[in-house]
Amino acid sequence: MIDRDRIVQCFLDLVAIDSPSGDEDAIAVELERRLVALGLEVAQDAHGNVLGRLAGDGEPLILSAHMDTVEPGRGIRPAWDGPDIIRSDGTTILGADNKAGCAVVLEVIASVLEDGARHRPIEVAISRGEEIGLVGAANMDYSRLSAKVAIVIDSGGPPTSVQGESPYSFGYRVEVHGKSAHAGLEPEKGIPAITIAAEAVLGMPQGRIDFETTGNVGLITGGTVRNAVPDYCRVDGEMRSMEFEKVDTLVSQAKAHLSDVQGRHPGARIESSFSMGYPGYKLSDDDPAAQLLFGVLRGMGMEPDPHPVGGGTDGNVFRGHGIASVVIGRGGYNQHTKEEYLVIPEMLECARVVEACVRS
Repeated sequence: MIDRDRIVQCFLDLVAIDSPSGDEDAIAVELERRLVALGLEVAQDAHGNVLGRLAGDGEPLILSAHMDTVEPGRGIRPAWDGPDIIRSDGTTILGADNKAGCAVVLEVIASVLEDGARHRPIEVAISRGEEIGLVGAANMDYSRLSAKVAIVIDSGGPPTSVQGESPYSFGYRVEVHGKSAHAGLEPEKGIPAITIAAEAVLGMPQGRIDFETTGNVGLITGGTVRNAVPDYCRVDGEMRSMEFEKVDTLVSQAKAHLSDVQGRHPGARIESSFSMGYPGYKLSDDDPAAQLLFGVLRGMGMEPDPHPVGGGTDGNVFRGHGIASVVIGRGGYNQHTKEEYLVIPEMLECARVVEACVRS
């Protein structure tokens, strides 16, 4: 039986461990310790993702969450707001994204073992670096996972809130190589990489292209000092769309634009790379993950609310590896802000739903 006090204390214990992306060693050790104590076979893969397995009957099921948080996420001090809501103290995030997901995974396993109930084999996949581009899932050792269905506990709202559609994402990097010169004495001898990069940026997809397509220039790096013509500038960005054809068209247009910029500046060298960050998906009626979760929700008197979400999760990466995945809410709100909060009854409901999936 899902235990309110136990899952809440587990959540509070986990948020007390700082784990911003790139600094997850301590939380990984703690998660591994807790899973081992529950009797799972556990190990970190080469990237540091925590992977575990608990024997059971029937088809295995992956329970997934991520261990990292965004900044500001150090020295988190949770504060109660009434009996059912936990907030941060306003100086940091709370870390419900996604320590609440980790707590749900641990509580579901503890409850199943405590009750001695028949359950599926459970495979645990807790990733690093989700918040900085799903890098943990992208580098996960999939040879250690045999399940073909995953429940990813990493969305806001109640467990009925399901990510029913997620975009295809392409990332890109543009590097402009110019020529340095003294900006005051002989600027005409230079080839200004930042100025050329600015031309490149102005023609890249940005903002909302349409209701399901976006583009963003997220990072520009270049130059060394203000009185030298810069010989190098780098631009990083991304494009997303629910339709592959749309994002593929944006990539083609961006490449053509960069070719035009190169033509206007033959003395410079423009290098670019484009790659799919993760595949998109739309849940269908016959999707194995949707069938499992939706059947459980309806059996518990809840109606699933699948809806489009503009962001990606580890579930996108899992699907690229042939694992049908569904992403559900675990009671968190205002994610990635200092106003983040967690609704305890919704986290408990999430745990009960996930437990029912494991027992189905």
